[in-house]
Amino acid sequence: MIWWLWFVAGAGLLVFELVTPGGFVAVFFGFAAILVGLLAAFQVGAPEWLQWALFVVLSAAGVMLFRRPVMQRFGLQPPALPEQEMRGEWAVVTEEVRPGDVGKVELRGTTWTARANRTVHVGERVAVERIDGLTVWLAGTQSRGGWTPGGGST
Repeated sequence: MIWWLWFVAGAGLLVFELVTPGGFVAVFFGFAAILVGLLAAFQVGAPEWLQWALFVVLSAAGVMLFRRPVMQRFGLQPPALPEQEMRGEWAVVTEEVRPGDVGKVELRGTTWTARANRTVHVGERVAVERIDGLTVWLAGTQSRGGWTPGGGST
């Protein structure tokens, strides 16, 4: 690959990182491409297979070694996982959920398998406690004071 193409690709990746709400990854690919371009310009990584190998290694190393410290330095948070993001949202029961059994709920317009520690009837709105794989665990417990989202008593 011609050395200046690495610079173009690197600059493109850096611009891509700036204009998209990404997870701060493309910047490391961009810097790796520019570095490979510099090495190729000075005939250090002349064979094309070596340039691609260096690009892959430098990109992966940059993401694994520097992403978290750079994000912390700039006060950025990593993107939330769906399990964390959906905690506390309300799901609508579409198929009755009994303790020890599975039912169905609708959450964000999608049908999910659901579990609960008490019987939850069709049409009820229940807070999401956690997501475990493709199963929604519904919040709340059966207590002397009655059913409350989040497990407290009334």
